[in-house]
Amino acid sequence: MTSILTSAFDTWSFILWFAILSLVMMFGNVIRRKVKFFRNLLFPTAIIAGFLGLGVKYLWYYLPDIVNFFSTTYTSDFLVSAKSNVIDFNNYLQVITYHALALGFIAMGLKTVKDSKTRKYKGKPIKTGLLIVNTYLLQGIIGLVFTIILGYVFTTVAPYSGLLLPMGFGQGPGQANNIGGIFEANGFVGGQAFGLAISTIGFICASTVGIFYINRRAKEGIIKRASQEASQTLESTVVEGSEEIPVSEAIDKMSIQIIFIFVVYAMAWVFMSLLTKLIGNTSSFQQSMVSLVWGFNFIFAMLFAIVFKLGLKYITKKGWMKRKYTNEYMLNRLSGVLFDFMVVASLMSINIEALVDTGLLLTLFIITTVGVFATYYYLSYTTKKIYPDYTIQAFATLFGNLTGTAPNGIALLREIDPNFETPAADDLVTGSSAAVMFGAPLLIITGIIYMPEWYYLWISFIALVIFFVVFNYFMLKEKKK
Repeated sequence: MTSILTSAFDTWSFILWFAILSLVMMFGNVIRRKVKFFRNLLFPTAIIAGFLGLGVKYLWYYLPDIVNFFSTTYTSDFLVSAKSNVIDFNNYLQVITYHALALGFIAMGLKTVKDSKTRKYKGKPIKTGLLIVNTYLLQGIIGLVFTIILGYVFTTVAPYSGLLLPMGFGQGPGQANNIGGIFEANGFVGGQAFGLAISTIGFICASTVGIFYINRRAKEGIIKRASQEASQTLESTVVEGSEEIPVSEAIDKMSIQIIFIFVVYAMAWVFMSLLTKLIGNTSSFQQSMVSLVWGFNFIFAMLFAIVFKLGLKYITKKGWMKRKYTNEYMLNRLSGVLFDFMVVASLMSINIEALVDTGLLLTLFIITTVGVFATYYYLSYTTKKIYPDYTIQAFATLFGNLTGTAPNGIALLREIDPNFETPAADDLVTGSSAAVMFGAPLLIITGIIYMPEWYYLWISFIALVIFFVVFNYFMLKEKKK
């Protein structure tokens, strides 16, 4: 074995890059707290930090050119290696985005949902799962309609690129990055940046349109908006329940949560590795399926989190484990941290140069504009049908989630239901788990739509329409009393 040189940049790069992410997050939070415009629109700190970091990244990248413009003689090792370091940093940002998404979903999946018997209203996880997937399908249909048409006008627009609309809106920057990368590897130049740009616009719409909806309902006198970001007193039972392990004994309680998250992720990795070997990689279809398996790592992570949680529940019921080891408060905090860094990293990793194309910019504007309106009116209609007792809370949560990410939805919900008296927040978690099952068709479509033969595109489009109609029928079908 060889020893490492602790002063070498390679051994410090990870820490320094993580420090950059932390610094832009800190400055983003200062801007969020001090600038009234951002505060009133509920702009998440991570979005502000992401744009701030994107500017820092490009300033770093073009710093040698700027210095050279003023002085052709001055040079330094920092300037010489600046561009290569930024490229390495960008790769690191994409890795953070990829893994933080899955780890965040594991933290969400390990949480124990509150008992519905203690609630005034009963949650609807299955219908929420169907609604989430139906919104994905609607966004996919809209995106494909326009990219198929615009693909005939602009050669830079891939006909299948419209499927990135539900990836960027419905599933957020992590999936936009993953699937955009797969599309880019299969011929769509700038696919990754295009997907991340969609998710960025989705973030902005989640905040602006979401607050517009809440303010509109408040003016109508239907709801009351929380006027201040009130601090909440944390009860000791939240961190250390009567049946839970102590906060600190031989091992810290937070360490247990982190251990569980990484154990589950390792289980998902083993399963994906075995599945990859089972699929093989001889044909182009097999290769696309393998790419899809690793692109949808968060789905397998979520599934194994649910399996792991059920396993803990089983051994507790059998009496083999006397105390509860997971803690909802700590898992919430961990998922929040992971999603914050995922959002910052994803926005900072955007390659702006890839979007400097008239066709891509026009396509981006059209599909995101139509996508926002369609998502707004579709959710307005369906939430009235599915959640008659807490329509506004459900809409705020789902609209924020299906144009931005789960934290956007929760931020909007806190404005009108700060104590989570309705099941809207739990519906989001349990519904996301159910959506994994219902979303299987979309997963398969994502893996074949970019295949070179023309019929893959049209089969995928028709399949989206059929599943959208069928799922809506079952979702809106009323139970016989």
